[in-house]
Amino acid sequence: MAPTSIGPVDGVLFDVDDTLVDTRGAFVHALAAVAGAYLPAGAADRVDEMLAAWRADTGGHYRAYTRGELGFVEQRLLRANQLHELFGGPALSEADFAAWDEVFDAGFVAGWRAHEDASVLVDRLLAAGLPVGALSNAGVAYQENKLARTGFGGRVPMLVGVDTLGVGKPDPAVFLEAARRLGTDPARTVYVGDELDIDAAAAAAAGLVGIWLDRPGGRRVHVHDREVAAAGVPVITTLAELPALLGLG
Repeated sequence: MAPTSIGPVDGVLFDVDDTLVDTRGAFVHALAAVAGAYLPAGAADRVDEMLAAWRADTGGHYRAYTRGELGFVEQRLLRANQLHELFGGPALSEADFAAWDEVFDAGFVAGWRAHEDASVLVDRLLAAGLPVGALSNAGVAYQENKLARTGFGGRVPMLVGVDTLGVGKPDPAVFLEAARRLGTDPARTVYVGDELDIDAAAAAAAGLVGIWLDRPGGRRVHVHDREVAAAGVPVITTLAELPALLGLG
């Protein structure tokens, strides 16, 4: 869907991962570290396949966590074992997992980088007098650290995480709470995220202005054209397109 102007708004909320921060690239670092420590020889040459499998999360474990059905460690262990099953690694017990997660998270943190278009856009919005904030399906403290390390600290406050209300996106309550904390009318608040269903469509269903950021490259899950049409939300491929969409010129 070609973006068209949506007129003036009171504020902008952002997803964090793969919207402001290149989380896909950070997962490459994390999975390469895991492959070197836990998987058979040659697995490091299959990191692209590992990345696709990790992001797809076909067992739905991370989304179960955001619905409050699984704990963070529980869902991560299930995903780690699913990855090992696919790529020839050993089954991990709860005791094994602590060491595995240290390897994974160290690689992940080392790979955190801001998307270049995100940093430029945040400056543009703040210069235009628009308040901005972040909403994420990860924990608040963890995402605050991520935003600080990638240059958004002090510019993009982390307003709502999965631990704020005990649930995450697509629950409408998290979008409404984020708008409340931003101090804006939900109907005049834009929310931008990289997943069509739990980001843009869910924000629109909650009464916000949902925008799907469909960055070039592999999507986390396959999205049919009919799903995009049904969502009825503006679609952009870079954050550089957002100012025109907001009528900022």
